[in-house]
Amino acid sequence: MPIPILGYIASHIESFPSIFSTPGTATYLSALIVLFLLKRYFNGTINTWHRKLPGSVILLTGGTGDIGASVARNLACDGAQIILLVRNAADPWIVEYISDLRQNTGNSQIFAETCDLSSLHSIRLFATKWIDNIPPRRLDMLIMMAGTLSPRGSPRSFTKDGVEEIFGIDYLAHFQLLRILSPAIRAQPAGRDVRIITSTCLNYVAGELDLSDLEFKNRGYPRSTIKLSGAAKLCVMAMSREFQRRCESYKRKDETANNVRCYTVNPGLVRTGFFRRYISMGALWGIFLYILMYPFWWFVLKSANSGAQSFLWAAMSPECGNGNGALIRECEIVECRRREVDEIGSELWDISEKMCDELEKKAAIQRKLVEMKGKEVASR
Repeated sequence: MPIPILGYIASHIESFPSIFSTPGTATYLSALIVLFLLKRYFNGTINTWHRKLPGSVILLTGGTGDIGASVARNLACDGAQIILLVRNAADPWIVEYISDLRQNTGNSQIFAETCDLSSLHSIRLFATKWIDNIPPRRLDMLIMMAGTLSPRGSPRSFTKDGVEEIFGIDYLAHFQLLRILSPAIRAQPAGRDVRIITSTCLNYVAGELDLSDLEFKNRGYPRSTIKLSGAAKLCVMAMSREFQRRCESYKRKDETANNVRCYTVNPGLVRTGFFRRYISMGALWGIFLYILMYPFWWFVLKSANSGAQSFLWAAMSPECGNGNGALIRECEIVECRRREVDEIGSELWDISEKMCDELEKKAAIQRKLVEMKGKEVASR
């Protein structure tokens, strides 16, 4: 088939320029080419690195929706054992999701574990179960992508521990997970390539961070949830760099060099459920407007799979360097626009540890009171 077509083109090549002599045709073709190139630009860079991952164990938060689902699918296709940390592993939707993912990727090593990020106690239950294992369980990657974003003007909402929701889910939950898992991470064999990948977004540029008021209790709750999200993402970036420093200073028993590398990924502007929720303002008319403008959003925003490319590059590329909490965007290491993430790490870590400890103690007392009340009712 290609040969006759090429022959036809060769024999009629002199007639092709006449196509462009038709009024308007060249303009239309030029416009189409420009639109095509613009769409390619908006889609961002594609990851070209691939690793064979059979045997690798990856813990992933936020792996059931949008970008996280695409990351999970791609890593599963490369043979990795994927453990999705979800609110309730027994949820029928999660069970079906895992089943579909196994079937679509041909990888049976995909599992879900209960680790509710709105509860520090739930995170501790999972993480302590993970580290209470001799020898230490294998862990090649910890990818923390879960987050939340409310529409502009939303009232303050809270996690189960009473923490402001965006700060609690985006940052504090992942801090709790990382600090409890840290012994298992540092105990991995020296030759293993261990990567800790966290998620940020462009919101970090607008973040208003105050270490004395992380939940905006004293400053007043902002109408723009972008400021809340940005502050939480700044904390995530500082946490990643601080954990890298702590791993570098840790003295391994085998006296080998640190093998843990930390990265923070900015996927760019992506058509996610959070974006749709924010742009529609949680209103019916907003959803209608979003649908009406969908061709525009489709054109200028990345798909979830395009947004996943920088995460995959961070997980697979040998070009990432030594980590150092580096910021990755469009499959390359870029400069962070907020210098304070290099300066606040140690103080933020100490504040976060104290906050988690106090919240866990308070939650433990509440659970004990509920248990005592239940026993009292049962004894009547």
